Amino acid sequence: MSTDLENGHCKYVDGVRVPLSVEEIAAFEASRQPAPSTPTPELYAAAISAHLDAAARARGYDGALSIATYVGSSVPQWAAEAAAFAAWRDAVWTYAYAELAKVQAGQRAQPTVTDLIAELPAIIWPA
Repeated sequence: MSTDLENGHCKYVDGVRVPLSVEEIAAFEASRQPAPSTPTPELYAAAISAHLDAAARARGYDGALSIATYVGSSVPQWAAEAAAFAAWRDAVWTYAYAELAKVQAGQRAQPTVTDLIAELPAIIWPA
């Protein structure tokens, strides 16, 4: 059996041209895909920034930058939320930089972006 994938997604069985099944076409296409790339520092940074923004939005703010502007707010609740967020943001970046330094030093395997996000400290909002 030979295949002629570039010209009509078919195979030859005993000299007869036969169309490939959906599964065979999918397997061929998957084999042509490049291997997953290793996450770059920029990809980690973008994912962490999105994670921070999502936490701020979940609390009703426009994003990480928005909540940070409330640190000096005259409304005690907003000021407390902003302070908690700022402390958490610092803990998140400190953790991420330390773990990625371990990767560069060969002290741990490089995590996927999803795995690194899952490892990050959780925010604790004020009551």
